[in-house]
Amino acid sequence: MKNKISLFALSIGLLASCSTKTEEAAQQSTITHLESPAQAESGEPFLFTYQDSIVYFSWIEKKGEESTFKLASLIDGKWTTPKTIASGNSWFVNWADYPMMARNQDGFIAHFLDRSADGKFTYDVKFTTSQSAESTWANPKILHDDGKQAEHGFVSLVPYEDKFFVTWLDGRNTVMEGMENMDHGHHGEMSLRAAILDSNGNKLDEWELDKRTCDCCQTSAAITASGPVVVYRDRSDEEIRDMSIVRLVNGEWTAPQSINNDNWKIAGCPVNGPRVSAIGNTIATAWFTMASDSAQVNVIFSNNGGETFGKAIRVDEGSPIGRVDIVLLDEQSAMISWMEGTEVKVAEVRSDGTKKPSITVATSSESRSSGFPQMTKSGDKLIFAWTDSKEKTIKLASLNL
Repeated sequence: MKNKISLFALSIGLLASCSTKTEEAAQQSTITHLESPAQAESGEPFLFTYQDSIVYFSWIEKKGEESTFKLASLIDGKWTTPKTIASGNSWFVNWADYPMMARNQDGFIAHFLDRSADGKFTYDVKFTTSQSAESTWANPKILHDDGKQAEHGFVSLVPYEDKFFVTWLDGRNTVMEGMENMDHGHHGEMSLRAAILDSNGNKLDEWELDKRTCDCCQTSAAITASGPVVVYRDRSDEEIRDMSIVRLVNGEWTAPQSINNDNWKIAGCPVNGPRVSAIGNTIATAWFTMASDSAQVNVIFSNNGGETFGKAIRVDEGSPIGRVDIVLLDEQSAMISWMEGTEVKVAEVRSDGTKKPSITVATSSESRSSGFPQMTKSGDKLIFAWTDSKEKTIKLASLNL
């Protein structure tokens, strides 16, 4: 009898084990690798979806001193022939401060970083517009008008009605006269600014949103039913560098408000910014923190346009390095991607705190050269892009939802 029970228990255990492995295999099999239009010596990928249908993929290719900003779109599972947005031999190309593009009903906009002087961290944000992906792009313009040889970057671009909303970190207050070319030697504070541009690149409004922020973490912006919001890594006088949000409400920007009190005190920039996604007045934000020396990737939801937030939900598996992205699926759930050591992970998380098992999208590298993996949603698929630092090119994949 004991032997029969033992054999029965063993068979149940084996069935459970096989079932688990089958489920894991099924999850992994939903990842489909896409042929990449990016050539060798490429990096800084970015993904953008227009009206939940057309996916655009932008990146930079390097040949000697020249950098070329390219764009392709995904049609019927294949990428179109790449088009050149802009090129130059004085660009500031950085693993974390990657160029972006966006599209609205009237056309396209894209930005890149171009050096303004010989200093390592003296560069401008330049942007260019186009009526279509096939048209010639306009001569680039400088986004900011301070005229300072300082750091400007970590831009976020999003369509806003028939215009574009743009936000960036601005170093105009970090330099003093005669000290512009100092190597990251700030004598003032990095600030957060934003502007609204029309489809031809004309600036309609501009604001300073926060006069003191973390120096080199990505910003993130979204358009809610109430208006634009910006989420970013703030910086207190005590060097607490947690995530804050500012919102444009009835034509006025709110004061910076912490989305969650991590209380991460760090006397330096972790180069690891947040990402935000919005549907109506539902917001979901993902971010990385090492408060109390505990590395975590968290997500938090708001159902009132960012006025208040629920409880932070931890999504990582114990060894995250951050580099997050997020896409809302509906008003209760979001897909979050992050790097867990060398693996690019993605998982669905609901606002009630429940989380589905994570899926490994790819194996990458913890090095800077692997950059920040990107994710976007198109219909019933997620599209991913990441840099393969060994092959020095960009890889792409899709996941069926």
